[in-house]
Amino acid sequence: VVADLKCALGLCILCSRPAQHKLASRLCAGMTALQFLLLAQGASALHVLRLPTAHLRSAAAAMGEIHRVPAPAPVSDSASLAGDMTGVTYYEDKLCVEEEECELPEEGEFTVAILGDLHLDPRKMEDYETGRGHFLPIIEDAQRRGVATALVSLGDLGESKSVDPENTQELFAGTTACHELAAGYLSSFGCPYEVIGGNHDLEGIDEFSTDEANLEAFCRIHHKPTMQFCRQIADRTLLVGLGSTVFRTAKYTSHEVTVDDEQLAWFERLVSEHPSEEGWKVFVFTHAPPIGSGLRVLQENHVVNGCCWLNHNDAQSSKNFIEIVRNNPSIKAWFSGHFHLSHDYEDSITFPGGSNRGSCVFAQVGCMTARSTRDGKRHSRIVKGTKDGFEICTINHKKGGELRLDATVTYDDASHESIVMAHPHEDYDHDLWFQAYTPAQEDGCYISSPAGVLNADGTWDEKTVCWWHMSDGAVLGVHDGMIIEYDASTLAPLGMVVSKDELAGRKVAVIDAALNPPCDGAECDVPKEQALVLYDDGDEGVTVVQPNEDGSYWRKIVRNKMHRMREQRRVKAAAKWFKDKYGDDKDPEVLSSWGPYTSTVGQVYRKNDLALPAISTRALDSSIPK
Repeated sequence: VVADLKCALGLCILCSRPAQHKLASRLCAGMTALQFLLLAQGASALHVLRLPTAHLRSAAAAMGEIHRVPAPAPVSDSASLAGDMTGVTYYEDKLCVEEEECELPEEGEFTVAILGDLHLDPRKMEDYETGRGHFLPIIEDAQRRGVATALVSLGDLGESKSVDPENTQELFAGTTACHELAAGYLSSFGCPYEVIGGNHDLEGIDEFSTDEANLEAFCRIHHKPTMQFCRQIADRTLLVGLGSTVFRTAKYTSHEVTVDDEQLAWFERLVSEHPSEEGWKVFVFTHAPPIGSGLRVLQENHVVNGCCWLNHNDAQSSKNFIEIVRNNPSIKAWFSGHFHLSHDYEDSITFPGGSNRGSCVFAQVGCMTARSTRDGKRHSRIVKGTKDGFEICTINHKKGGELRLDATVTYDDASHESIVMAHPHEDYDHDLWFQAYTPAQEDGCYISSPAGVLNADGTWDEKTVCWWHMSDGAVLGVHDGMIIEYDASTLAPLGMVVSKDELAGRKVAVIDAALNPPCDGAECDVPKEQALVLYDDGDEGVTVVQPNEDGSYWRKIVRNKMHRMREQRRVKAAAKWFKDKYGDDKDPEVLSSWGPYTSTVGQVYRKNDLALPAISTRALDSSIPK
């Protein structure tokens, strides 16, 4: 009787959809009458029913309903994964329980929509509505065919400025209002969504006093048990996301994307427990890419500001991500945003072959809106699983949602893929867009024996490209008129060592440090300490470019945003106070003094005369006048 009731209900609901009659009998399998009744009523809490994932997706597609299915809790073993299948098939075991013949998607089929940096502004929603309209036909087509679908947002959900400037200076990003707007928008795509935190998503500094309180609101509003997520999308296929959990407590720039140690340990454990030898495929999503991914970055922005890569300022943990990729061939693709760049570059997608990037394809995800893109292009991603591998596509929002196939990946075996790029497209033009130099052994720019003056034949300019190793293992180079430091293991750019204005017209030399003792024979094989110096011909001034205390050379110039904003408010308050006191016609020069100070001085007052200070707290401003 119960079975008849279930199927009767299903047929009543689906009778107006002839193409879905067969689906009704599939949905009946494995469902109680109460579950089906709740489903028929459009229950908003479908996840409480704990239905098989494919039932939920097929039911939502058949009924035309939008249901938010929260991410599963963090997992430590495959048995706890929602929808994990231990048999040889995925869709058949879920949808064809009692049928001998059944029209099914291929076992590896899935469709995932991927959104880059949204920076939602409630005053300017037109581009977002248009962009969603470009995704919906793709999602609905997959759902009609019974293909599993999901949406992943890569974070930076809100505008990082006030959206009501006449009444408040409070940043919109990271606030309750921001996350509620984002949750409503992401829920409107008609499929389950996942979201991870970017560098702006805990920016509600006026509403929340701590990162922990801001993070709790983020997870609660988006129905996430933790910042990270894991979702099974197809047979032995996982979507895995890691998010940034640090803003107020960032040691340097708050624009760094920081994945905490707990998430990193969870991620390493998860992928090791789902090996490629057992047929697992893992697709990873983070706001910024890991160092070693080889994706295009902006030297004028993310490189010089020290926020290109995941955990950029941590020399050890920043490299853990690429090591996990190298050690786990189950990781097949990694998607990231952060740079606000389109997909019209060769290095918008990078491939494993000969690059020490494991079996992973790395892909940049652009921005949907004209407000956020840096190069005028408006792009999002679609990744489609196939029976043989997967496809990476671009949705071009500037061209009415045109779908472009960028790359096809075919699985050869558990550890290797054969990569087939799509045919060249008219949108590609690699000479007109941003670029950053990455050294390569075969590029002809390497200075093999850096000793003495490196540019003796003339000064370096913005067209000069070269690189070299210091004796301590650091890799330095010249590009776009700056001296840049590169990671020694991946040769990825780390940050600026010498700025354009300081390097312009000067000579650069690598010299032996004065403390090197005399050596003889084998003793001379020990690397000598070196110093990097700048000087001008005919000038008595010499600048020693000191390495940082951790041994790196690149300058951590951009400080924590929360502290900088508070300091800017104090400066504005001081200027206002001065004008109130002496008149609005006054235009005071407001400087700031900071600590700690960087100096070779060992004490504040001179050792032999404590009446004479050795260092001053005099106010300064190191910025270049406009």
